[in-house]
Amino acid sequence: MTDLDVHPTDMIRAAGAVVWRGTESAPEVALVHRPKYDDWTFPKGKLKPGEHVIAGALREVAEETGITALLGRSLPPIHYLKGKRLKRVDYWAARMVSGDRYTAVDEVDEVVWLPVKEARRRLTYEWDAGLLRALTAVPLETTPLILVRHGLAGSRQDWEGDDDERPLDEVGTMQAEVLADVLSGYQPTDLISSPSKRCVQSLEPYAERLGLEIRRERLLSETHYDPRAGLRLVSKALASDRPTVICSHGKVLPELIAGVSDRPGDVQLRKGAFIVLHHTAGRIVGMDRYLT
Repeated sequence: MTDLDVHPTDMIRAAGAVVWRGTESAPEVALVHRPKYDDWTFPKGKLKPGEHVIAGALREVAEETGITALLGRSLPPIHYLKGKRLKRVDYWAARMVSGDRYTAVDEVDEVVWLPVKEARRRLTYEWDAGLLRALTAVPLETTPLILVRHGLAGSRQDWEGDDDERPLDEVGTMQAEVLADVLSGYQPTDLISSPSKRCVQSLEPYAERLGLEIRRERLLSETHYDPRAGLRLVSKALASDRPTVICSHGKVLPELIAGVSDRPGDVQLRKGAFIVLHHTAGRIVGMDRYLT
């Protein structure tokens, strides 16, 4: 597992999604027709400067199809040369939740919903067929558990007060705003945080946008961390069907992640980074890590 938004600076970045609707046993997926290339593909497009890859995927899907989607697992990225530059397109499985009314735009003149087998025949590019295979390889209906390390908060050594009161710095505040944009793709309804100010502040922009409360859990703090109770909290979230985000510290999260995942050696998070555990029936079926 690697951070999904760390790539060479000269790479062209784009993002999109394989959007599905209907039942898990017989889903339909959305394909778009681009008149400029006369091809059938999945909604996608180039990232704007400084745009987070998840926010870009959500924006492109909405612009090209009119669909609001909930993100699931990441799918294998596509790489190809655009002129002499390498282009990478990141994709996600995404379930349609609203907006099935299409208004034509310059890039796309038609959107169709097709069963998977028919979509595979309609697609222009073989690499898109590979995305369909990845889409149906594991369950479609998943619930996200998002584990966030708080954003940057200056130096512990330079802070003279109670460390739990150390706030986010300017960069950390921007990370919290980016996180709010990103979380909208998963729409967590349960927000849980260490009571440390920098953790709570990391979730506040998202909480304020949706009018949600942040539940403060002392056991997630650095000074009162309880490994057994913390693992019970995470396990309870995995057993639930409620999308959940938990914000804590670099000394706490690796042990929690290792306790519920099968990748105990690769669970470190940078400040402001997060891991999404996609689960169904209490079983983790996907694990993605991102920066903000």
